[in-house]
Amino acid sequence: MKGVISLARFPAKAGSSRTEQRLMTGSYLAAERGVAIRAVQAACSITTNVFQHLVSSESITKQDKSPVTIGDFSAQAVVNEVLSRHFPDDGIVGEEDSADLQGEKGADLRSKVSHLVNDSLLHHGEIDSALSDQQLLQAIDLGSFPGGTSKRFWALDPIDGTKGFLRGGQYAVCLALLVEGRVELGVMGCPNLPLNSAQAKPADGEIRSKNIPGLGAMFIAVRGQGAYVRPIQGKDAQETPIHMRDLHADFSKAAFCESVEAGHSSLGTNARIAELLGIPKGNSVRMDSQAKYASIARGDGDIYLRLPVGDGSYEEKIWDHAAGAILVEEAGGIVSDIAGRPLDFRQGRTLRNNRGVIASESSMHSKLTQVVAQALQEEGRAKLLEPKTS
Repeated sequence: MKGVISLARFPAKAGSSRTEQRLMTGSYLAAERGVAIRAVQAACSITTNVFQHLVSSESITKQDKSPVTIGDFSAQAVVNEVLSRHFPDDGIVGEEDSADLQGEKGADLRSKVSHLVNDSLLHHGEIDSALSDQQLLQAIDLGSFPGGTSKRFWALDPIDGTKGFLRGGQYAVCLALLVEGRVELGVMGCPNLPLNSAQAKPADGEIRSKNIPGLGAMFIAVRGQGAYVRPIQGKDAQETPIHMRDLHADFSKAAFCESVEAGHSSLGTNARIAELLGIPKGNSVRMDSQAKYASIARGDGDIYLRLPVGDGSYEEKIWDHAAGAILVEEAGGIVSDIAGRPLDFRQGRTLRNNRGVIASESSMHSKLTQVVAQALQEEGRAKLLEPKTS
């Protein structure tokens, strides 16, 4: 496997304390912001290389998940290692653990992951010598923190949108910092999303066959400081403020941003909601991953619904929503569950007190919540709107 794309080395920054004065001056979480950008850059370089060398260049079946497995483990190891070296007292809630890389059975996969991780960390100047296999496994397992409010922690999804990744569609590397159970910082790398929202998004699989210029957008938000987009790569790349479109609650101009996979949300209910709101048919964009949050944050769409399927017993994972939620909020939107309750990130590794997600431009959110309730009542699923009991 060829080497990982190298990035310019970022100097380590001193830690920061949480004060209103720093929040007002923009220095709040400045060190964490810089390190998070650096970590996500390195992870995106790995995932891009895995796609180029193991997905697009090889014939794989739908059942063959090995490339995304390599990418998941490698990206999580790199991000965890970078975070732990700069903020050793922080917890990390990660999606993966090292079980599949252990022992003789995991030797081949472990070797591939080790190559990617060490190449990346050495290129970025984060380590002076390669990590041993044991250190690699320990880095991945740093993601076992249980969450909650006992101390501040990071939430990481190393490859959000695995099916999109394998198709050559949209996926994201998502990292968020939570303090006292509230998301304070989010960084999201979307390697296949155009930097300029005016540029047409490539069709799934198009990236396999040709090099498309202008791809690769990183989205950044810090509580109270707004949301920004910049190229994924580059130390001093220009950041551009992003905002949701202000439609003044005119749903005839609104567009949904929906999941590709039907199992992730009730798309039939979405269609009924669009009908009730007067949103024209065809006013929707479908893509995988938290890239949907980023897309509505910069005005590519206006509404993202993730409605419960089945009996609503599924508990959303915090890493699937933390980075995206703060992006939308800092871009002028509102994020809640389907009953309009704030997402509760204090309950561990899942949003156990919430069902589903509604993210929208602020002037639309109240009406949208009412119509979601109406649609669920029509389906005989009004029980999903009731508070969850532990």
